Amino acid sequence: MGKKKIAIIGAGPGGLAAAMLLANAGYQVEVFEKQAYVGGRTSSIQLGDYTFDMGPTFFSMPHILEEIFEATGRKLEDYLELVELEPMYELKFPDTSISPYRDQEKTKQEIKSKFPGNELGYEKFMKDTEKKMDALMPILQNRHNSLFDYLRWRTIKALPQLTLNQSLYGVLSNYFTDERLKLAFTFQSKYLGMSPWECPGAFSILSYMEHKYGIFHAIGGLNQLTKAMAKVVSELGGNIRLNSGVKKLIIDQRKNVTGIRLENGTKHSFDEVVVNADFAHAMTSLIEDNHLKKFSKKKLEMKDYSCSTFMLYLGVNKSFDLPHHLIVFSDDYRKNVEEITKTKTLSQDPSIYIHNPSVTDKTLAPKGKSALYILAPVPNNYSLIDWEKHKHQFRKLVLDQIAQKTDYQNLEDFIEEEKMITPLDWDQDIHVYRGATFNLAHHLRQMMYFRPHNQFQELNHCWLVGGGTHPGSGLPTIFESARITARSIVELDQKKRNA
Repeated sequence: MGKKKIAIIGAGPGGLAAAMLLANAGYQVEVFEKQAYVGGRTSSIQLGDYTFDMGPTFFSMPHILEEIFEATGRKLEDYLELVELEPMYELKFPDTSISPYRDQEKTKQEIKSKFPGNELGYEKFMKDTEKKMDALMPILQNRHNSLFDYLRWRTIKALPQLTLNQSLYGVLSNYFTDERLKLAFTFQSKYLGMSPWECPGAFSILSYMEHKYGIFHAIGGLNQLTKAMAKVVSELGGNIRLNSGVKKLIIDQRKNVTGIRLENGTKHSFDEVVVNADFAHAMTSLIEDNHLKKFSKKKLEMKDYSCSTFMLYLGVNKSFDLPHHLIVFSDDYRKNVEEITKTKTLSQDPSIYIHNPSVTDKTLAPKGKSALYILAPVPNNYSLIDWEKHKHQFRKLVLDQIAQKTDYQNLEDFIEEEKMITPLDWDQDIHVYRGATFNLAHHLRQMMYFRPHNQFQELNHCWLVGGGTHPGSGLPTIFESARITARSIVELDQKKRNA
């Protein structure tokens, strides 16, 4: 009997991690990528002499990726140079700013000088959340295919730590009295595209993860991470096919996925298919609706999705001795969050994230110049905002706000290269359902068992990796999804062989 053949749809971080693990386990792995590049949203954008990360710009918990490389007999540092950032970022409020460090003593002093009396709350937060993290990790590292998983000891033991009765903002209010400090430890809910007033309290682990494990930059940009993974896949005998978009899954009458049909019309048979495309996009485009019940087009429209992002990538003829990561909070942050998630309107005072990696990494722009990445969280495409009509106006607003609130002055005068991505572009060009860049929202009713399963429950021989399955979005959790899926495929095969 020959090697079992596995197709992976999409060369994003989850698909590439699964490809590494499965190729190393002896499977014949083929990755099909619609675009001309690997990485999905974790890829590079080249504009003239400037290099930008398309999506994620920093990396936390690198030990997870190190373990994936080790599982294939390799060392991450042979493929990638990671630089830890201290301080991690600067958070700029209308009247003050704070720059937290991984070094807890330094952060404590920073809090003490800016928000006196709150430093003990920080100590308590770190201590309490370490226990929460220890309880939650087994849940995040194991699949949830059955409601009986909630009766397992690992879940029962974790329940008191889940703070199910409180929002993320509510949890942080237990530790800090200053509003700005509460926001400094809850803004990470934006990584999930959610409001801290709605995000489950369990996600206080997000800020803890940053403070505990640090924040890293990859020399050449975070896109080097997926490029390194693609290299390992090839070394292990896996095949990555670029410009090879999948048109449909081939499904028989018993709901077995038997292969794929490419956009060029060719058909390919496989024993298992792993879907790493954006989940809702894949369900609505790769699978005929009659095969789906729980995730039919109609049901998917009723799900909750994350916010979107408005992006500017600017190659500027100037260098800035300013923070690598700068987050500028809107004057009324709660109002801004509600505009994004509830009323779905364009804010006149958006929060803005500015990535200035050239201050750390000289490979991304010519000498004396900078590759600036600017992001403003905005509503997803359920908002019906006419982006073609409003994008230039919103771009001007964002640049005006940056000039008013930061030391980035007169950016317009220095722009040599520019690219803009709106929620419409995320949807149409990058195939992100409704432009929801952080996938399905992470409400409790869309988590664990209630999130699409790693072993997809509607079809046989079909698996999921990426932000749309368990455990959720964000690079560390996406890598965990790949580990869960790859391990499950191997274990299922072993069971069949032993039966």
